[in-house]
Amino acid sequence: MLIELLFINPILFLMVATAILLALSIHEYFHAWTADFLGDPTARYQGRLTINPLVHLDPFGTLLLLFVGIGWGKPVPFNPFNLRSKKWGPALVALAGPTSNFLIALIFGSLLRFLELTNPSLIFFFSFFVWINLILGVFNLIPIPPLDGSHIFLTLFSFSGNVKAFLLRGGPFLIIVAILFMNFIGFPFICEPLFTLITGMFPPF
Repeated sequence: MLIELLFINPILFLMVATAILLALSIHEYFHAWTADFLGDPTARYQGRLTINPLVHLDPFGTLLLLFVGIGWGKPVPFNPFNLRSKKWGPALVALAGPTSNFLIALIFGSLLRFLELTNPSLIFFFSFFVWINLILGVFNLIPIPPLDGSHIFLTLFSFSGNVKAFLLRGGPFLIIVAILFMNFIGFPFICEPLFTLITGMFPPF
């Protein structure tokens, strides 16, 4: 659990917590920015066009992150009827979050690959920042509610109202399925190869 690290190694806890909060905040910021860019100012009116973590933290999600190791940020509100594209707009807003995580992972991973960094703390922070962004990007693309991937999936494919209702009702159970997917497939077969491809290093976690 992350909270245990606070008492074992406070400096390491600070680096890990900072990386996680920044990754979550960037993810939510890009949701807000994309919705605003596509015509819906709801997130801007609520002060969500910022990477300030305090704006994006969900109290319960943060507590779970500290004590369980799995958490979430506060979802960015948007009104799909304000978007210029009623069909594709919601999917683009959803896609913006994971895309931002992959972009950040690519940027900081490139720094690890191409710069001769010698500071162990900086190398660790960049490595963990790449890792957590890859996790957020992959996890949120899983096509189950309430993850971003569900909005993309339901936009790309036509389903009856009954199927959509089933997916929405099954959200809590399906989240467990998503976590199992990450443990057995996402981490070893997607995140780890991507980390090595981007950084030229093996994941140290």
